[in-house]
Formats: sequence, structure tokens, C-alpha cells
Amino acid sequence: MSETVQTIPSALADPHLRAALEHLPYGLALFDENLDLVLANATYRAGLSLPSTLVAPGTPIDDILLFLARRGDLGPGTPQVLADQRKRLIAHEPATLTRRQSVLGRHLEIHTSALPGQGLVISFSDVTDRIKAEAALEQVNHTLEERVDDRTRALTLLNAELEKARTKADAANHEKTRFLAAASHDLLQPLNAARLYTSTLYERTRGTPMAGIAESIDASLNAVEDIMSTLLDISRMDSGALKVTPSNFNVLDLLKKIEIEFQPQALEKDIDLRVVGASLIVRSDRMLLARVVQNLVSNAIKYTKPGGRVLVGCRKRGNMVRLDVIDTGIGIDRRQHNLIFTEFSRLEQGARIAPGLGLGLSIVQRILAALDHAMEIESVVGRGSRFSVSVPLVAADARPSQAREAAPPRTENQLAGLHVLCVDNERNILDAMSGLLENWGCDVRTATSLKEIAQLNMLEGWVPDLVLMDYHLDQTSGLDAIEWLKQIVGGHLPAILVTADRTAAVRQLAETRGTAVLNKPVKPAALRALLAQMSKRG
Repeated sequence: MSETVQTIPSALADPHLRAALEHLPYGLALFDENLDLVLANATYRAGLSLPSTLVAPGTPIDDILLFLARRGDLGPGTPQVLADQRKRLIAHEPATLTRRQSVLGRHLEIHTSALPGQGLVISFSDVTDRIKAEAALEQVNHTLEERVDDRTRALTLLNAELEKARTKADAANHEKTRFLAAASHDLLQPLNAARLYTSTLYERTRGTPMAGIAESIDASLNAVEDIMSTLLDISRMDSGALKVTPSNFNVLDLLKKIEIEFQPQALEKDIDLRVVGASLIVRSDRMLLARVVQNLVSNAIKYTKPGGRVLVGCRKRGNMVRLDVIDTGIGIDRRQHNLIFTEFSRLEQGARIAPGLGLGLSIVQRILAALDHAMEIESVVGRGSRFSVSVPLVAADARPSQAREAAPPRTENQLAGLHVLCVDNERNILDAMSGLLENWGCDVRTATSLKEIAQLNMLEGWVPDLVLMDYHLDQTSGLDAIEWLKQIVGGHLPAILVTADRTAAVRQLAETRGTAVLNKPVKPAALRALLAQMSKRG
């Protein structure tokens, strides 16, 4: 017997060590070099459920293994063969690790280690709780996977339903936009006629009590037009129908058109409207930017008291051009700057001065977001406001700036004798337009189509100085009709396309053909200013 094994009995004689071994939570058994039992603690005895005769010192390991094999602890097979196999394994391997379930249903993890003096230590730990925890965790994981699969299937179905709903909503939105576009044309047609009739009535009754009634009707029709146009714009923007088409253009041209459009309105309210521009090439969507400036100028005039001033201009700022609309109006408190861009929200003082729904600046904000243009606001209550929009500068026009053409003054005989041909497929609009133009001294002829012009020989001995052409004719487009008329009269023929179609595509097509555009319902003051400008050029 080696020295190590010889010292074990003497060491185990220590009562403290024996007590410590008995209280270990692990089963422990010590065998000598002959594989006879030297010591087994209480956990070993209880864990293997061995009879007392098999845990007495000197018990051969063969007896213990055979007992376990007969009881079934070593698995199925011949007990003696199983016992011999197990003995050879633990006798010849320096260490082994096995896990088995005892007859009591406990799961044991058994370790064997050979001692240097050819002795053997067998220990085991009860891992039943750990195995149960692992099984429970595996079950949870399995259940979790099933729940995840169920949730994934549910989400997939939900996403499919949401996609169907989104597709349906998009289709409904596009259909709504298409309907509004069609409906707006049908609604704006009679509104256009009503405004023309009202303007004629006002001019013919000027200086009489009826003039005030006509003016009130015109103001109400103007409010209806503004609401319809604004709601249509919002619908197009919300549905994604608003497309940005950037191009390079001279900002001075835009400002000239603003002056022509709003000068009559400013004069009627006794407001000094000044437009100061510079020949600068910018990049933006020409029509959308014009819509922004129109709304800002309209607001400036609306909230400026008679005798006040509105300045519209532009100036170069680095690689940007800043468009300014400055007024001497009521001003806006700094704490309410965000409020003015909220739909249907109006400041109390502004609501007292002018009617409206509070949609103009909401549209401005949406358009500027689409254009990616920044806007600044400076305002002092009671002194006025400055709205500034920054637009990318492309290049400065190196040519000498042309003298800015001033808006024509409003003289009574300015349009006298002007030959005007009006073409529209609505007879009531033609009657209203004819009455208004004749009241201005124009020589007017009207037709509902090109066929009617030809059948009545309308152009024999009479050549129009200017054509007012509806865009939606029954058999052709207004732009094609204008080209036909130019060939008939032989050369240059100033023309204005009058349409309820406010899309950028129509306006751009008209501009490529050198044709001015006037949207329905026609503002008589804007029509008169445009006629005066074009007749002066002619």
C-alpha cells in the first residue's frame, strides 16, 4: 500500500474531519487500492439507498456494483456483466463522469477519480432540481417559440390587412382628389359667371345704392372662391398629388406677375403696394413658389389697414435669394407665431379685421416643406410683419436690368375699342364676360367653339386684338384652339387661357406656348390689369 493510502485511515481518525465529511452535501465514498470501501458518508448511503451491509468498511466495490446492477441502476442487461463493465471503467480510467437516474427517481451526477496510491474516490451530486429547471426552461423556450410563431403569424396577417387597408385608403384618396378636381371645375364654372355678372352690375350701378349690394355679393363670392381653392390645394397636398418640378427662372418675372395681380386689390383698399425686384436666377418650382408669395401678399393686404404699405422685394444673401413680403399691418405676437400656421386657427385681432378660415399660411407651410425652402418671420404688434422665404440662387443675370414695367393705371377708357374674342363652352359665362368687357369699352365677340367661329364667319372683316380662351372645350383644348386662331389671323395673337384647372402641368404647357393663364373664377380687377398690360405690349 502506498504512503498516500496508508495515511488515509489515520487522517480519518480525526473526529472533526469525519464530522465534516458527514455533513457534505455531496455523496462521498473512499476505496483503497483493492477497491474495498474505507469510508462512505451519510449522503452517499442515502443517495444510493444502500443497505447497511454494503456501506460497512471493507465492503468490496464488486458487491456494491452488483447490488446496483440487480436493482437496475446501471441500466438494462445482465447484472453481473453490467457490474464488471462498470468496474473495469472506473478502475482503468483516471476519472469518469456519468449521469443516471436512481430507483428513487433522483438524477445523480457521479464522479470517479483514481488516487495516486491506487485508491479510488467516488462522489456524486443530486442534480434533480437542476434537470427539472433545465426541462422547465426548455419547455418555456419551446412555448415561447410557439408564442413567437403565433405572434409572427398574427402580425403577418395584421400587416397584410393593414396593407390592404392602406391600398384601399390610397385609392380612395386618389379618387377623392380626382373627384374634387372634377367637381371644382364644375363648381367654379357657375361661380365664375356669377362673379363676372356681379362685377358688371357693380360697374353699371356705381354711385347708386345698388353698387353696395353688388360689392357685398362680390365679396361673398370671393370668399367662396378662396375656400374652394384652398380646400382643393390641401386635398392635393394630403393625397400626394402635389408634385414639385424645380426649374431655373428669373425671380423678377414672378414679382412682376404678383404686382399685376394684386395692384388693383391694393388700390381698392387704399394700400400702397410696391414691388421692388432684381434680375436674379433662382431654382425652385415656379408655380408653387408663386402660390406661396401670392398667399403672403394676400395676407399682407388683408391685414393692413387703409393708408398702409406693403412692400414685396428680393435681395441676394450669399448663395440664396431672400423674398420679402413686408407690411405695416396689425403684427403678430412672437408667442403666437406657431399658431398662425395651424389649420382653421386665426388670431382674434385678425378675425375682426378680415374674414377667412385661417388656411392660407397652413398651405404656405406645406408648400415650403415640399420645396425645402426656409421661412423667417419678424413681427411687431401694431407695427407690421416681415415674411421672408429663402430660395437657392443659380446665377445672377449679368445683363443690365430692364426697367420694370409698372402696372397700368386704372383709366376708364384704357380698353376702349379693344377687339376681344371670347371662347367658352358655357354660354352663361360668355354672356357675363361679354357684359363686363363691353362695359369697359371693348368690342367683344363670343363663341362656344371653333366650329361656331367658322360657321358664323366671325373673323371676316374683324380681327381680334386679344383672345380669352377656355381650356376645356368640347372638341379640343384651348391651347390648340389658340394655335388654330393664330394660323387663321396670320401671325401674332395675344391670348389668355382662362381655366378652372389649377394644376402646374396646364400652366407650364401654356407658358411654353407663350400664353398667359388666368384662373377661374376670374377676378375682374386682375383681368382688367392683364388686358391693359397685354394690349399695351401689342
